Amino acid sequence: MSVKNHYPHQDRYINLLTDFGFKRLFGTEPNKELLIDFLNVMLPPQHKVQDVSYRNNENLGNTPLDRKAIFDIYCESKTGEKFIVELQKAKQNYFKDRSVYYATFPIQEQAVKGEWNYKLSSVYTIGILDFIFDDHKDESELLHIVELKNQKCEVFYDKLKFIYVELPKFTKTVEELESHFEKWLFLLKHLSELEAPPEALQEVVFEQLFEISEIANFSAVEQEAYENSLKYYRDLQNVVATSREEGVEQGIEQGIQQGIEQGIQQGIEQGIQQGREQGIQQGREQGIQQGREQGIEQGIQQGSQQRTIAIARSCIQQGLDIETIMAITQLSREEIEAL
Repeated sequence: MSVKNHYPHQDRYINLLTDFGFKRLFGTEPNKELLIDFLNVMLPPQHKVQDVSYRNNENLGNTPLDRKAIFDIYCESKTGEKFIVELQKAKQNYFKDRSVYYATFPIQEQAVKGEWNYKLSSVYTIGILDFIFDDHKDESELLHIVELKNQKCEVFYDKLKFIYVELPKFTKTVEELESHFEKWLFLLKHLSELEAPPEALQEVVFEQLFEISEIANFSAVEQEAYENSLKYYRDLQNVVATSREEGVEQGIEQGIQQGIEQGIQQGIEQGIQQGREQGIQQGREQGIQQGREQGIEQGIQQGSQQRTIAIARSCIQQGLDIETIMAITQLSREEIEAL
């Protein structure tokens, strides 16, 4: 029997990004129509699903390590396709490696004893990410479909697909919703913030969603389980936010230090360049001055030499002897005889 909410909770609807909310919405047989509808908005048109059956979400692998692989939602279509639907609330080390590793279990379990031709059914991993990939250059693209392709970007194998949606990139308001896909993303991100079903979301499939998500309809046990799940989600979000803030602060400090080092290096280089230019200019000016002074001195010396020679010639013309001319001009005998 459902009871009124005994917990101090102001939200009318559950947060679908909690483990409890996600599995209540997608992980139970009575609500599988919601899962089918969600899968069909995530899958390419040629892979529409008519019905699904739930598989054991704990993989029974061949080793103790394999048995630790627990999927959020694991189901299979009537035609044999396998679907892993995962909610990732925070970044993890080797996230892509983990996705590939988990995808191997639905592949391996298709093996049959005896003779087998290795024909496989398709395997899809669908990840709802409450964070943003760091290595995607296109900041606006929020839906990613990953396949095995060759070097010509042609699909090599079409039975293994990884489909990821980055929820933080979805920023539309309820008035801006244009497609069924966008309506799903809006509900995944904002259901707990709603006080009543908006007109844009009053569709048959969503009527069931709003009904099963209303906290007042939960039993006391369900409310307690949800509160614990919500507390874990909020604690995780606080840890992520704190880590992000610390990372920003550390980045700022490193940026400042790097900026100082680059500034010093740039200042040194500019100083050397400016000093070189000033040195060249100053050297040019000093060279001009020194050249001017040396030219004057050489001119004086040459003028004095010419006057001495003129005096020596005049003395020779007057018939003075060489000794007398030497005494008057301070020229050598050889210089006077050459005249």
